[in-house]
Amino acid sequence: MKLFNHYFDRHTVLQLLLDLSLVTLAFMATLVVLSKPEDLTLAQLGRGLVRGLLMGAGFLAINAVLGFYDRRSPFSPTQLTARALVSFSMTALLVAAVLLLLPIEAFYGRTWAVVIVMLATAVLLLYQVLVAELLPKALNKRKVLVFGTGTRAKAVGETLKRVPSTELCGYFASPNERESLVTDWGVLSNGRSLSEVVADKGVDEIVVALTERRGGSMPMRELLDLKLGGVQVTDIANYFERSLGQIRLDAMSAGWLIFGEGFNQGFLRTTVKRLFDILGASVLLLFSFPVMLLTAIAVRLDSPGPIFYAQERVGQNGRPFNVVKFRSMRTDAEKDGVPRWATAGDSRVTRVGRVIRKIRVDELPQLFSVLKGDMSLVGPRPERAFFVEQLTQQIPFYAVRHSVKPGVTGWAQVRYQYGSTIEDTTEKLQYDLYYVKNHSLFLDMVILFETVGVVLTGKGAQ
Repeated sequence: MKLFNHYFDRHTVLQLLLDLSLVTLAFMATLVVLSKPEDLTLAQLGRGLVRGLLMGAGFLAINAVLGFYDRRSPFSPTQLTARALVSFSMTALLVAAVLLLLPIEAFYGRTWAVVIVMLATAVLLLYQVLVAELLPKALNKRKVLVFGTGTRAKAVGETLKRVPSTELCGYFASPNERESLVTDWGVLSNGRSLSEVVADKGVDEIVVALTERRGGSMPMRELLDLKLGGVQVTDIANYFERSLGQIRLDAMSAGWLIFGEGFNQGFLRTTVKRLFDILGASVLLLFSFPVMLLTAIAVRLDSPGPIFYAQERVGQNGRPFNVVKFRSMRTDAEKDGVPRWATAGDSRVTRVGRVIRKIRVDELPQLFSVLKGDMSLVGPRPERAFFVEQLTQQIPFYAVRHSVKPGVTGWAQVRYQYGSTIEDTTEKLQYDLYYVKNHSLFLDMVILFETVGVVLTGKGAQ
């Protein structure tokens, strides 16, 4: 499902809407039950609806930060229980805060404690029973057929198996495909036409994932007839963009970048993004100043050397600029003069450095670079010129990420762990390309919100 130029899993969207409705209805039901009939005026119900929606929005925010809406990483029973308890506690506090700040006089003074307990308990029970159990089973899965049996088809099939809202029906072999990397039982083309397989399996979508497309490898007329008949036919590049939030390097070409949608850098978008950056960076600096002050003191006391660490990075259109962070490594981290990436358990990181890198506090001084205009709140992470030169030669389309300003956080940072290899950089580039293609104010806000969850859980820190 595409909203504001960004793709969402339709089950997740429905779950969000259901959660919002449940919280709001729970509060409205409580208001009706506990209020006197003469107090239930339209104005009173309107005030209750506003408060219910505020509670619902807060509940969505809490569960999103806790990862309940992230379908990529299912929780174990222990993790689910722990996060549900945290959600219960925070929801109770949220309800109390709303009723304290926005009291409803008709029933607030007598029963607010009862309302908190009833609402928080009802919401979590409904969440666990209806959303976690009944909703995925009640919704029909989208049936997908992969056209191809080679490397690309195998990659699509493995992805489909991890998506709860889809069902992999099988693979249809092209007559010109030279390799078959999928299991024989999954190939459905033995002696049957594509149309027969689609009708037999009730296929909703065909993903064309051929390694070779020339020389009559695709039944174009049959694919067109199926599309006209209501079956969605999707190219592999568009499939990965929609399903994984990536522009896959092995499924794209320069022509696709040039003639496809997206990659817009218009004046209006640039202006709106700049105003958002100035406002956002100013607010974040205001609220984070006490944390930055404590961090500066801790860095100074922990190890000899400066509090801040400045390093030249490559910015928009290849322009160099200095990025500033709180120093998290020893001053002799690169005493041999050879640049190197940080690695897991890096011995160069100081004691305070491990903590501030874990919770991303070392990145806060970059907000000044945002105000200056060298960086944006959201964008591809800036890299050092030494690595950029190497990566541009080794990874196709790496330079495309420099068409926008680098960011304090980015789509790759919330979707992929910290990387210190060419393979990791390639994987992250595919997320960066998605951002460059589809970036919007809405996507920036989604990334900033997900960044909160990443910071709170320490995910991907190095």
